[in-house]
Amino acid sequence: MSDKDDAETMRGRPRPERVNSLFSEDELIEDYYDQPSAANDSSYWNDYGLSTLQSSGTVSSRSSSMHSGSPEGLDAPAQLLPIIKAGWLDKNPPQGSYIYQKRWVKLDADYLRYFDSEKDTYSKRFIPVTSIARVASIGDQKFEVITNNRTFAFRAESDADRNEWMRTLQQMVDERKFKGLNRISLFQLATGTLDSVDKCGLLELRGFKNKLYVVVAGDKVFLYKNAEDYRQGIGITYIEMNVGNVKDVDRRGFDLTTPYRIFSFSADSDQEKDEWVEAMQQSIAEALSNSEVAEKIWSVEANRFCADCGSPKPDWASVNLCVVICKRCAGEHRGLGPSITKVRSLKMDRKVWTEELIELFCEVGNCVANQFWAANVPPSEAIHTASRSQERRHFLVAKYKEGKYRRYHPLFGNQEELNKALCATVTTSDLAETQSLVFCGAEVSCFSGEPNFPNPIALAEQAGQKLQMEFLLHNKNSEIPRVEAGSSEEKHYSVILPSVTHNGFLFKTPSMAKLVHERKSREEFSRRWCTLNDSIFSYYENDRNAVPNGEIKMEEIVCLVNNPPDAHGFESTFEVYIESERLYLFGLDKLEAIRKWVKSIAKSFVHPRADELLSHDFERIGRLQYKGGLNLERAKEGWFALTQSTLYAFFEDSDKEEALHLKKLQELSIQGDSLVLVERRRTLYIQGERKLDFLGWVAAIQKAAGSSGDTLSEQQLTELDIPVIVDRCIDYITQCGLTSEGIYRKSGQNSKTTSLLEMLRKDARRVRLKEGEHQVDDVSNTLKRFFRDLGDGLFTKEFCQDWLKAAAIEDEEEKISQYRRLLSILPVVNRATVKALINHLYRVQYFSDMNQMNTHNLAIVFGPTLFQTDGKDYKAGRVVEDLISHYVVIFSVDKQEMRKQQDEITAIIKMRIAGSSSGTQQAGDFICTVYLEEKKTEAEQHIKIPATMTAEELTFEILDRRKIVMKEKEYWSCFEVNEREEAERPLHYSEKVLPILHDLGTDSFLVVKKQLSMENMLIYLASRVGDSKHGMMKFREERNLLGLGLSTGFHDRYFILNHSCLRLYKEVRTLKQRMPAVENSHRPEKEWPVKNLKVYLGIKKKLRPPSCWGFTVFYENEKHEKQQWYLCCDTQMELREWFATFLHVQNGGNVWPSESSKVRASRTQQDSRLGNISLIPLRGNENEMRNSVAAFAADPLTLLRNV
Repeated sequence: MSDKDDAETMRGRPRPERVNSLFSEDELIEDYYDQPSAANDSSYWNDYGLSTLQSSGTVSSRSSSMHSGSPEGLDAPAQLLPIIKAGWLDKNPPQGSYIYQKRWVKLDADYLRYFDSEKDTYSKRFIPVTSIARVASIGDQKFEVITNNRTFAFRAESDADRNEWMRTLQQMVDERKFKGLNRISLFQLATGTLDSVDKCGLLELRGFKNKLYVVVAGDKVFLYKNAEDYRQGIGITYIEMNVGNVKDVDRRGFDLTTPYRIFSFSADSDQEKDEWVEAMQQSIAEALSNSEVAEKIWSVEANRFCADCGSPKPDWASVNLCVVICKRCAGEHRGLGPSITKVRSLKMDRKVWTEELIELFCEVGNCVANQFWAANVPPSEAIHTASRSQERRHFLVAKYKEGKYRRYHPLFGNQEELNKALCATVTTSDLAETQSLVFCGAEVSCFSGEPNFPNPIALAEQAGQKLQMEFLLHNKNSEIPRVEAGSSEEKHYSVILPSVTHNGFLFKTPSMAKLVHERKSREEFSRRWCTLNDSIFSYYENDRNAVPNGEIKMEEIVCLVNNPPDAHGFESTFEVYIESERLYLFGLDKLEAIRKWVKSIAKSFVHPRADELLSHDFERIGRLQYKGGLNLERAKEGWFALTQSTLYAFFEDSDKEEALHLKKLQELSIQGDSLVLVERRRTLYIQGERKLDFLGWVAAIQKAAGSSGDTLSEQQLTELDIPVIVDRCIDYITQCGLTSEGIYRKSGQNSKTTSLLEMLRKDARRVRLKEGEHQVDDVSNTLKRFFRDLGDGLFTKEFCQDWLKAAAIEDEEEKISQYRRLLSILPVVNRATVKALINHLYRVQYFSDMNQMNTHNLAIVFGPTLFQTDGKDYKAGRVVEDLISHYVVIFSVDKQEMRKQQDEITAIIKMRIAGSSSGTQQAGDFICTVYLEEKKTEAEQHIKIPATMTAEELTFEILDRRKIVMKEKEYWSCFEVNEREEAERPLHYSEKVLPILHDLGTDSFLVVKKQLSMENMLIYLASRVGDSKHGMMKFREERNLLGLGLSTGFHDRYFILNHSCLRLYKEVRTLKQRMPAVENSHRPEKEWPVKNLKVYLGIKKKLRPPSCWGFTVFYENEKHEKQQWYLCCDTQMELREWFATFLHVQNGGNVWPSESSKVRASRTQQDSRLGNISLIPLRGNENEMRNSVAAFAADPLTLLRNV
């Protein structure tokens, strides 16, 4: 039988029921025949369909409505366009294969789509009608749909049916051409431009090897096989977002959920994921928006097309300019800043659109507005619907910011006459005249001369002109168009006149070449008349002089500083720094006048894309060179604004501002000519291109990053909003003093406490508490004094009495509920600090059998301290005692957090016992032996291990002791070596060392050495696609205690490792079998959660492994049942790839730190502590407790004098 006969026979067979998917067999065949044309595409589709979507959505075509909960036969989430024709057709790949498959085909006004069945919601392909060139017959019952790039072949049931399809399709194509409706659709873009979409790029669809090209545009999300298909306009399917919902799943993953299917996406980074989620949420908002306002405004003919480019049905507007604009122009309008154009959506910003504003747009709108703004637009400079972003931006800057094409008012340049004309016009209904006056310089808030109606807005209200009022209110703070500096050839004005931005008298000092460190007296300032015109700041001897004493061009300004009040002889002053390393100081006694000057100058020299920085009440603003991210070779230019303790930045490669919270920096230091700011996830290097303004920035940032007061919120903070002072003290006492007898009851030396507290308050970030240099009692006393001296107290003066009243509540549940309520209303920093302190005290009382500080005794000490009382009110101690006793309930500590704390406490106790038996340890210490590179006596290092030490810190400690400098591309790590198993495991850099030491057997030890294969593993991880790995390895299972398991030899097994588990199969899985499936035959023989595995490099020789490239794997389940087995690879490369994947999936992708730590805190041996007086615990009834508290507050040694 011929191939053709095969095809005919297949056509007559019933179509087998298959798992519903976006791709299936015919798509695979089509890919096969399309391969030559796609061979050069790096993102060529080679997966075996999208059938894995069944795991998160529909299981089969017959059960789709059952899963979605929608009525049977529901065709689409939102049928916006009527179906012109639908029916069954046979389809085959365009390269001439004889293999046909039945497809349900639909034609609407925009797309030709085909599906697996008539009940499917999402298509397998869609072809835009605008891309169809013609339709042609190719024989019996067959026809072709020919596009500019591809040809699609279909076969109908009969010639009549074929002819009907051809006639309908050709009619649609001809109508488009005849009516000129061949408009640019969402995805038929000009070559190389992506401006008409909100977000596009590659995303992983969970379970698939290759990524999809995803496009978010308007109220739809489109899926393409690759970027080439996107450019051709041939897609897989699109999702109507009015039934969509976006859900955050994990670090990089998110779900797009519809009633019909769940699309599980994964981005390349956290930032990428956030951008995708935001874009899809905006798409949902647009899909659910209301068109009522738009329809009213569109009732005016001119408003049906964008005022700037002419695109039909514009659904955005500038409410102060009174123009209706399309979405693409709206994006560029936003870039001009809210002082020029205030952009709002016709469909989503319902609260903005009052009846008056809608009426104003119907009266003014695009017709009247463009008669003013676009009166002199040369045809060569006009934009159209297909214009690119850069062209739009250039045009809109010229049109609205510079006023280049506007019709100038005859009074332009005469401020007084403009204001008078405005006051007269607003009492009439002439809105066009008002618009012309305002945007030619008339002041909306000018004085009208009538005390009862002092400004134009009041005059309009008195005259009953509501639309005039509405227009004026929206333009109260609008910026007047001004001429930018440039050549005369670039400007086309009907009237060439200067546009005065600001002027007035200022007091000025001579320019300086160094920072102003001393206060300048009034006598050092001279009165000057100053103007800001056409991006030039000029100062004159007086307001009658025509020739300026000097000028400052706006492009020369690099920094503008708004000084605090009374910094110099005048109440308010500001500084201007220019590129030639000169500083200008200006002042006035009028705060509001200085603010206007600062605002005007800032608007004139800050780049338009960084206009968002101007919305902050900045102390300092300007441009600086910086380095950051992965590329540290080339410095880039960024714009920065400092406001209190926040540094706002507009980076070169970003389109929105970013905030750096200076009080939360992990490190702030100067390295060479750079100021280094270290956050948790990045390091920023700000460079001093010019010495003068850079020194000013350094001093200002250092001051803002330090502690600035005596309240908690004014301290340097950790990422968890805990003051660094508190965090440092708690961390030190946890490491060194949990078992110290009398901790917090004994007082340290007063002089040392005072000195330490002063250092911590000055810059806690730079203080390192070290054993030998600082004593436990000094540190504990410092912490208590810090809390006692807090300006507003830990519990705040506002709520302090409420906490004390809560302690008197007799019902325990009611009291706990009240504590939880009071905790929730504390300021964020106070709440975080309370939790951190009580958590610490909870740990301290856990060691009360050694330190003699149970909950009751801690309450006596901390009650008066935290509530800053004289010790006579016992309720303060009762509050602290309740918080410690009910710590888990009051602070909502979950099981995982509690288990982690219990493990740390258990480890400390066991280490303490071990230390006591050896007699070599002091309270809270654990000393272990760590080797450098190999286990031998001369390589021994005896290290004190605190509870918080990580493997990275231990590595640095060893290298510092031996004065070894870590060179570039050297990967030093700490290894756990198991001599009995002849295997070793590199510890992850963030892994805590203390629990590992606790579990070490007598035949195990730690060694610090180079991890020679790390570079190759990182290269492999960076180049691979996807998070999973699969392949053959030789497997051997160790006999367990019952004698079960493989006794001898290694056996070939197939393994699949992904982010959650390691699966073992007896035989090789095909790619299709590796997809999640419902059949039992596809279940693995064994499966282990990745989080429960410990993977060691090496296999003991007595097992006779088939190669030297192997692993020893330990598994422990939730019931603490243990297994051990071995894996062997054929080559060293395979070993590296498997081990790299293990590290990657077990640590969330963080295999190696992005940057080595800058600070390596050295730890020295601790000296003996001072003051070993035994503590007598305080017990007794309430009266005795009250007396004890009062006595302790008066004299801490009172209770010890009789000992």
